Amino acid sequence: MSETPAPRQIGRSVLALLAGSVVAAGLAIATDAALHATHVFPSLGERMSDALFVLATAYRIVYSVAGSYVIARLAPNRPMQHALFGGLLGLTVSVIGAAATWNRGPAFGPHWYPLALVVTALPCAWLGGKFRLVQLRSK
Repeated sequence: MSETPAPRQIGRSVLALLAGSVVAAGLAIATDAALHATHVFPSLGERMSDALFVLATAYRIVYSVAGSYVIARLAPNRPMQHALFGGLLGLTVSVIGAAATWNRGPAFGPHWYPLALVVTALPCAWLGGKFRLVQLRSK
């Protein structure tokens, strides 16, 4: 039996990661836009209150778990490993975002906000993968 994954499985793994990432990022972007349009969030470039950053953190956590679940659900095998790899990608993007916005002014928010996204990336991925494993065990 060959230990190397078939190209079809690699393609399905990539599609699972892409789909979960699009779900998480798409939901976050759509929610941000809706909250700006309804004036819950201030205009772009204006400083938000810490309470609004807490709100943004909360829904990003939910969306990250959902995206990780999608990754695990669509994975051709090893759903938890796929979800955690997606979390590693999220962690990487969060670290890059934190570095890019650090000390860039009040419009980018308090320092705790990007750090919260960094700290929650892997736990959210694990939780999304865990939801899928529980679902598979209940079948």
